[in-house]
Amino acid sequence: MNHLVLDLQFKDICIVKINRPEVLNALDRDVLVELDEAINTVCHDDGIKAVIITGAGERSFCTGGDIRYVIGIDPKEAQEYATYAHNLLNKIENMDKPVIAAINGYALGGGCQLALACDIRIATSNAKMGQTEVKMGIPPGWGGTQRLTRIIGIAKSKELIYTGKIITAIEAKKIGLVNKIVELTEKEVSTMQNTIVENTKIITNDGKGRHHPQQLNEKQKSQELSQLLNSKLIEESISFAKEITKNSYNAIRISKALINKAIDVPIETGLRLEIYGMALSFAHSDRQKMMSAFLNKRS
Repeated sequence: MNHLVLDLQFKDICIVKINRPEVLNALDRDVLVELDEAINTVCHDDGIKAVIITGAGERSFCTGGDIRYVIGIDPKEAQEYATYAHNLLNKIENMDKPVIAAINGYALGGGCQLALACDIRIATSNAKMGQTEVKMGIPPGWGGTQRLTRIIGIAKSKELIYTGKIITAIEAKKIGLVNKIVELTEKEVSTMQNTIVENTKIITNDGKGRHHPQQLNEKQKSQELSQLLNSKLIEESISFAKEITKNSYNAIRISKALINKAIDVPIETGLRLEIYGMALSFAHSDRQKMMSAFLNKRS
């Protein structure tokens, strides 16, 4: 894969990283195909119990469709492009495994819609999200009008989509678009700044026989802090995934299917499906094993 990285170093967690930082991890048709292949691989690997999707670098999770590609396509190609993206995001939304979007930086347009297809969204404190398509003459085309509405409600969805405005991680969490924000503590910032200062204490000659410490580069400080924040985001996402994977994979798989159905069927149907789902879990070895362990722990 040229534009994706699959990190399988963790026991039962796969990190899927979009690796196009030079274009803020934008998605053209080739990258969508690679992402589709990666998701297919993850779906069919029984050893993987949870998935984390993120972007390479510190500036962007994903900025959606690559405008350099989209600007030249006709309506037929646009329909095929959107259909392919829909099928991919539907696959992410409906796969058996829980999916976490680790949002580092910008999640705009199709990137926001990719995050919406995930089960959980964890963002850095400097993340920015938005459905910005109307600023380019198109509506959201990868499920944004549907998933965003189901997650944050009709009124707020219309506000974000009609204006195309970009919101902060704090506002995203306030409206329920983000589950958790990761930020650096004052101690972490101070420690990192002190480390940078020590590493840049290089004595330079000013040409007049006098020596001065090299001036600290503000851009370098900002980049180092962003890298630390991004590392913390991945650590938090892995920790969150581990909280999930220590539970019954079968129970989570059934729960995800039931929750996804809840927004599409009348409550009477949903409740009936829940009964069937719960009964089905009694046929799985997880249930007997985990119930027994719970009773043994209490006794």
